Amino acid sequence: MGDALELLLRQHQLIKTLFAQTLDATATAEREANFRTLRRLLAVHETAEEEIIHPRARTEIEDGASVVSARLREEHEAKQQLAELESLDIASPEFEKGLAQLREDVIAHAEHEEQEEFSLLRHELEPRQLRAMRRAVEIAESLAPTRPHPGVESVEANLLVGSFAAMLDRARDAITKPQSA
Repeated sequence: MGDALELLLRQHQLIKTLFAQTLDATATAEREANFRTLRRLLAVHETAEEEIIHPRARTEIEDGASVVSARLREEHEAKQQLAELESLDIASPEFEKGLAQLREDVIAHAEHEEQEEFSLLRHELEPRQLRAMRRAVEIAESLAPTRPHPGVESVEANLLVGSFAAMLDRARDAITKPQSA
């Protein structure tokens, strides 16, 4: 089963794979399907980190407040980039350029989390705590918005806006899902 950090690390790898598959896709429909999957994973993954991992890191690791603040700034910027990508034609050079930049930024963000947050949490918390956090991450992801919402990067904002945003996102996803999906 693993713990919360193992789950998030596996998702980091999947995110990298989805970026590559989206950028490498030659057919528009394939690129769109890959992007939709990537967008959803990024949205739920970041929400879970914002609700479960970052608050714990803020209190458990040395200089946690500044580490978490830096990660939240990166997450905000990535959400803005992702929202901008949604407004572009998926077959356009602008989309491809924007997605390549987002990939660079998201990979750098994931590396910061892994080095400055996850490794320190693994040192500070007991294995049973990390296993319990996994279930909390899974629940947060199951209730999270499936699209980017810049400005919703704190536990408080996720609790106030997240449920409503998730409901709207999931309705939008159902309406816009291609018939072949």
